[in-house]
Amino acid sequence: MNVLLVYAHPEPTSLNGAIRDFAVQRLRDAGHNVQVSDLYAMQWKAQLDAADSKARPGDAPFHPSLDSRHAFENGLQSDDIAREQAKLRWADAVILQFPLWWFSMPAILKGWVERVYAYGFAYGVGEHSDERWGDRYGEGMLAGKRAMLVVTTGGWESHYSPRGINGPIDDILFPIHHGILYYPGFDVLPPYLVYRTSRVDDARFAAIREELGERLDTLGSTAPIPFRPQNAGDYHIPLLTLRDEVAPGTLGFAAHVE
Repeated sequence: MNVLLVYAHPEPTSLNGAIRDFAVQRLRDAGHNVQVSDLYAMQWKAQLDAADSKARPGDAPFHPSLDSRHAFENGLQSDDIAREQAKLRWADAVILQFPLWWFSMPAILKGWVERVYAYGFAYGVGEHSDERWGDRYGEGMLAGKRAMLVVTTGGWESHYSPRGINGPIDDILFPIHHGILYYPGFDVLPPYLVYRTSRVDDARFAAIREELGERLDTLGSTAPIPFRPQNAGDYHIPLLTLRDEVAPGTLGFAAHVE
């Protein structure tokens, strides 16, 4: 497979750096082709703004989605955005690796998503009618590709349990899994999580290598999270609410997983 690893940590000698190096080598040893987008090393520009287009139409105020569409459709995107889109087209699988900072991904990685996921590339595609509401949530430009998160956090596993103080980790990652990855079509695999990072010693790191190695070895066969496709009948269109007979009595994020 062709695997793109998008990496977001500022310190190469960190635990995240060691995990990245291990993952790249494990994948290459298994015969996969690997590209790495090391966002801090690339000095990735996180903010979405008018500079993302090489030529904007007239003197109109900056409009994020309309400017994005114009640049994408007319080959006017900044070169860094176009390069990352080419990597996504090339990839059969994408790994996003990052530390959980303030209950989400680092700003630089969020900025990668905001800029690379252009209108017409990752959103704003497909028919909008009373029968379909775009090619999204299981469909879209990235359908047929796989994605997985590799996430580290300083908190204990119990802190992210169903009754833990930080909230369930599945709920915390839902906006990334369901919104950033499933929305444009990825088959989203269960994440690989490393808790209590300040307590990782040599023995623990050996266990991480073994566990993560098994996940990487089965990157092409692991069953994805069974999110409900938007246009397959479970949702009223265009309201985009679940039909009454689908997961009755279940509310919130859990209702959108079969």
